[in-house]
Amino acid sequence: MSHWRSLAEEMVREQIEGRGVRGAVLEAMASVPRHLFVSENLAENAWIDSPLPIGEDQTISQPYMVGRMTELLAPSPGERVLEVGTGSGYQAAVLCAMGVKVVTMERIKKLALESRERLARLGYDAEVLWTDGSAEDRPEGPFDGVIVTAAAPELERWWTDVLAKGGRLVAPVSVMSGGQRLLLRKKLGNGRIKDTWHEYCRFVPLLKGKKGDEPLRPNNEPTNGPNRE
Repeated sequence: MSHWRSLAEEMVREQIEGRGVRGAVLEAMASVPRHLFVSENLAENAWIDSPLPIGEDQTISQPYMVGRMTELLAPSPGERVLEVGTGSGYQAAVLCAMGVKVVTMERIKKLALESRERLARLGYDAEVLWTDGSAEDRPEGPFDGVIVTAAAPELERWWTDVLAKGGRLVAPVSVMSGGQRLLLRKKLGNGRIKDTWHEYCRFVPLLKGKKGDEPLRPNNEPTNGPNRE
């Protein structure tokens, strides 16, 4: 798909910027080859305003939702961000394109392996972990940001615990009226917590338990640079 850059720019202009998202996230999303994060038979649909299946009953999120959650997270270059729910690796790629140091965790081994290989091949330096975040097997903070890409019945305490002071947490949280809403949590400089609610949304549920039987191999050697054509 040699013309993907024009499709990416159109997607960003019409679906993301057109709905009010601003900032560095627009340039980052225009630079990421979204069609390489889905199967070949869905590549032509990668730019539409919809989530798409990626196997294992999981999806790659709607482009607008990726943009909006990233905008709420407001990451700066050099910050360290934890992603809960790697999926295809697309959200991690967008964060990497913004100069963020990404640690991303995935409970399904097959997706973790595929995303690790894909991100490395495309030149995105993200650390992919096969874990469900259990107490004995979770990444160590502090993190400047945490972004959760599956629907949580409530915020897990450890997500807030690993936030640095001034850090932000963005997650789709189930609400009594049905579906989910985006929650932005900020850990203020004095350690206090400030929560604000944003758009309604719909994500696949956040599940517990690792799916797979062997730990991941060590990270691949760094690539020489992006390969996104």
